[in-house]
Amino acid sequence: MSEIRVTQIRSAIGSKPKQRGTLRALGLGRIGKSNTLPDRGEIRGMIARVPHLVEVEEVN
Repeated sequence: MSEIRVTQIRSAIGSKPKQRGTLRALGLGRIGKSNTLPDRGEIRGMIARVPHLVEVEEVN
């Protein structure tokens, strides 16, 4: 199964509580922090809620 690396690139200050919770669920919490996650539909759905706060790249 392929994996993706999600990196937080913008602050969650001023964002809605659900968006902050989504970042926390992705394992992020501060700018520059990364987490490697499986490339599944659930993860892609969470990323779709906060595309303006994160950067996504494929990992082999």
